[in-house]
Amino acid sequence: MNVSATPPRKKVKVESQPSESRDEASGPIALDRPAGPHSTNAPLKTPRGSHLVTYTQEVVDSSPSKTGISRPTTSTSHLLDQACAHLIKADPRLEPLIAKHPCQLFSAEGLAEVIEPFQSLCSSIMAQQVSGAAATSIKKRFVRLFQDGTEGAGLVNNPPFPSPKSVASHDVPFLRQAGLSARKAEYIKGLAEKFENGELTATMLINASDEEILQKLTAVRGLGLWSVQMFACFALKRTDIFSTGDLGVQRGMAAFMGKNVQKLKANKGGKWKYMSESDMLQHAEKFAPYRSLFMWYMWRVEDVDVAAIAGP
Repeated sequence: MNVSATPPRKKVKVESQPSESRDEASGPIALDRPAGPHSTNAPLKTPRGSHLVTYTQEVVDSSPSKTGISRPTTSTSHLLDQACAHLIKADPRLEPLIAKHPCQLFSAEGLAEVIEPFQSLCSSIMAQQVSGAAATSIKKRFVRLFQDGTEGAGLVNNPPFPSPKSVASHDVPFLRQAGLSARKAEYIKGLAEKFENGELTATMLINASDEEILQKLTAVRGLGLWSVQMFACFALKRTDIFSTGDLGVQRGMAAFMGKNVQKLKANKGGKWKYMSESDMLQHAEKFAPYRSLFMWYMWRVEDVDVAAIAGP
């Protein structure tokens, strides 16, 4: 797994939906909250419409041995500055790149964005092997399917994304009306069933370690390692995720290391490989526990459209 070796967290019993095992809150998200590098720093929406955060007051006041969660090391207001300072200390060549491209993703405002895990993962599946415009169109049609059961019925400006229970209750042919392939419709239905039966919950995504997130989600049909890594980085706002399989990251790192990427060619199998996995991991190690941010800046080196990677 391309994440740093963190000690496994205390196992937390997963409860069936729609209840969640942690304290839920509602209302606006505070811009200044406790945060940590190996934690879910995004607020996660629950089936009840409220949200969960990793560092409730109870967690902050309790010992890690009791909660299974490490103590916060910073706050959402300071995480980005602290991470950028760490990157620049590790490699001063990053300073002008960081100054030119502020990273909204890990800013206090970015960390206040409430994430609906099921919706985010569904969007990831919808976006596989299609353009960003096509993925957005499919998602809109998918949402409209669930308005009174027919596409376009009861259309509102911002219709809510259907719940796992609603999606799981429909068959694959119904889901395909949104423009999904049969396989993608099966993947989304299977994902909905896992959220509905409690195998996947916001609580699990809050409590799990980086390694556990990758292991649990890549076990779901339709979610490969890259998709899960992007979910962990862009949705959960985990700061130490690093993808060696992303061509944009490979190319950005190669250019950053001084290689002429214009002269690099595909290997015998027709696949591009700008840097080896071992070289990428070795070079990125010094940026831990903020390799998600380092990865973001490697995309910026080659002007990769990060918004497209984040999903529709």
